[in-house]
Amino acid sequence: MYPDSLKNLIESFKFFPGVGEKSAERMAFASLDLEEDQLALFAESLKEVKKKIHPCKICNSLTDEEVCPICSSSLRDETLCVVEDAKIVFLFEKLGAFKGKYHVLSGLISPLEGINPEDIGLEKLVERIEKESFKEIILAFKPSLEGETTALYVKRILEGMQVLVTRLASGVPMGADMEYVDALTLERALFDRKKVE
Repeated sequence: MYPDSLKNLIESFKFFPGVGEKSAERMAFASLDLEEDQLALFAESLKEVKKKIHPCKICNSLTDEEVCPICSSSLRDETLCVVEDAKIVFLFEKLGAFKGKYHVLSGLISPLEGINPEDIGLEKLVERIEKESFKEIILAFKPSLEGETTALYVKRILEGMQVLVTRLASGVPMGADMEYVDALTLERALFDRKKVE
């Protein structure tokens, strides 16, 4: 139905997560309306990001330098936030509330998917904690079976390391209708309850 070049562009847009046929078609047709220099910038940006972006040699977050700006900053405090994915680092940084450093694992432990503790880079995390002087390690994993499993495993391997291990609070989201909250979330909310101030 479409000319080959347009069809190829539509198929290319479908490589992106969450982009189906209709969205890919809209983006392809929108591309036809872009100026030549805008298209050139878009194409060059795609090539450049693939060529230059790589994991930081210290924390595994994404950077275009050998060491990311967060790891090389002397203004960060002695708190380490451990996350499962580099995208979460950028999410925290957008909030601007966390002033410590990060460590990105290669996912979460999931025996059902064949992902074991040795597959997610925990040895690099332990080496880093032994080398640097962190006062607190925050485990910021998603509230799921995999997140819980990984948090418990990390806590166990850090025992005896003179460092406080905490994790993000989880529970009932603001504005949620209690009757629609799932059992696991409700259980965590009860477990993580706080004193009313």
